[in-house]
Amino acid sequence: DGDNYKELFGALDNAFLVAYAIGMFISGIFGERLPLRYYLTGGMVLSGLFTALFGLGYFWDIHVLWYFIIVQVCNGLVQTTGWPAVVACVGNWFGKGKRGLIMGIWNSHTSVGNILGSLIAGAWVSSAWGLSFVVPGIIIAAMGIICFFFLVEYPEDVGCSPPLHHDAGGVTSNEKDPEAVTSNEGPLSISGQSSTDRSDSPKEPVEEPEAISFLGALRIPGVVEFSLCLLFAKLVSYTFLYWLPLYIVNVGEFLGRVRRERARQGEHPLTPLLSPAAHFSAKEAGDLSTLFDVGGILGGIFAGLISDYTGGRATTCCVMLVVAAPMLFLYNHVGQNGIGTSIAMLIVCGALVNGPYALITTAVSADLGTHESLKGNAKALSTVTAIIDGTGSVGAALGPLLAGLISPTGWNNVFYMLIAADVLACLLLARVVVKEVRGWCGCIVRKRGYVRT
Repeated sequence: DGDNYKELFGALDNAFLVAYAIGMFISGIFGERLPLRYYLTGGMVLSGLFTALFGLGYFWDIHVLWYFIIVQVCNGLVQTTGWPAVVACVGNWFGKGKRGLIMGIWNSHTSVGNILGSLIAGAWVSSAWGLSFVVPGIIIAAMGIICFFFLVEYPEDVGCSPPLHHDAGGVTSNEKDPEAVTSNEGPLSISGQSSTDRSDSPKEPVEEPEAISFLGALRIPGVVEFSLCLLFAKLVSYTFLYWLPLYIVNVGEFLGRVRRERARQGEHPLTPLLSPAAHFSAKEAGDLSTLFDVGGILGGIFAGLISDYTGGRATTCCVMLVVAAPMLFLYNHVGQNGIGTSIAMLIVCGALVNGPYALITTAVSADLGTHESLKGNAKALSTVTAIIDGTGSVGAALGPLLAGLISPTGWNNVFYMLIAADVLACLLLARVVVKEVRGWCGCIVRKRGYVRT
């Protein structure tokens, strides 16, 4: 109830996000060396514990800021066990052929979780806000116990053949990555077995290869580019996640003042009512903001499908990011012209912003974690995923922080910052996109040569 409540909320948000970003780089290393089922279960149960402890501060009448910051830091650290582990598990089961579509559909759980989290938290936010944390904490702890009993890490554990991680460089599906052939030293050549040899002996135990090192994972072609791209893509996504409800409320209040001014000037009173934001409470604005995540579900599936069909993960991300920039500009200027326009723009922006984000954190991470330069070593999925998502989490921490600093100067400047981040994300993928395009051109030339022959 203090005047500095925005700064206090910002401190809590950044305590979680910074701890998450730092812990993610360490988490992948442990995830590569521990049984994923135990690792994921322990992380989920501890996440439930610390989430519930945050809410219990309400019932225990705790008003010490450091209590909540410490709980947020602990929560951020233990939640880093989740993403590397689940991407590694799914990557162990599915090869590259349909990985984009499968992981695009699977990744919709993140947006569904955001929507359910907003709705569950909103149910008690005005009465007993502590339950907004205790109930989700109980849910995730219960799901952790279910994972312990039912999660199967590898297809071999139940007598199934492992998938063929053929040409999993995240560059093209038709051309071998030239950089992979030149990597003959260091952690990338742990096993002398080629991807062809591995396909002939699918029953080789996955425990034999040594887990890749952090620096070895960084040397995989494409890891650095996609990591930096995700930093800016996640910056945009998390800025929307944290600030979109407040933006809707603030713009609504502004348009409400415009409506009253126009009414005083004798203009028809129904004209300014085209903007529904003027009538939304904080809870209603939060509910409307979930449409951004609905778009994210569609965008993730669409990005995965297109990237599977074209074999160009980077090109798919780049095109969506290029289109997202003008869409963000349009949403800021015409997104409040009516309820239909607002809904449509939120869904479109959500698809274009979260589509590349979803593709990079799932299919691209799995592709790079089974890159052919690893020569059959599959024990890099968790580390590569942690590096990519950890770098992205730095952007997730910076985005809301920058939005908080810029928003007093006007929401237009916040959107300019988001557009600039989208453009930077696109530029960082330029080298990989050029490589993909060259691969397609080379494939077309060879096909023409076969026809002439």
